[in-house]
Amino acid sequence: MSKPKKKPETKRVTFDTVRRLALELPGVEEGTSYGTPAFRAGGRILARFHQDGESLVLKVEYAAREVLMGKHPETFYVTDHYRCYPLMLVRLKNVEVSLLRTLIEDAWRSLASKRDIAARGPKLPREL
Repeated sequence: MSKPKKKPETKRVTFDTVRRLALELPGVEEGTSYGTPAFRAGGRILARFHQDGESLVLKVEYAAREVLMGKHPETFYVTDHYRCYPLMLVRLKNVEVSLLRTLIEDAWRSLASKRDIAARGPKLPREL
């Protein structure tokens, strides 16, 4: 009989974690959006803190959003407001840092200039 797999430890994600992950990407700028801290690439919103103080609004492809919400409903969700936009909400208390890093980079790659993407290098394969 095999032992059950241990779930990877989830390090508590904070504003500083998100800030560090976003600002390590070339060309990302910090500012505000709707009165909350936000990060932009190419002048467009990559991510911003939701006004609830517990979630991150993150740019994401519709198909990836559906997969993530289906696989991790305790972490990823949308409200009616975001349903028609390529955005989703991320509950910071539930998300793993490694997955958040990948999602932030994916969002950045959809907005960044070719020069900034080249400076970052190739995207590594990953699993949702």
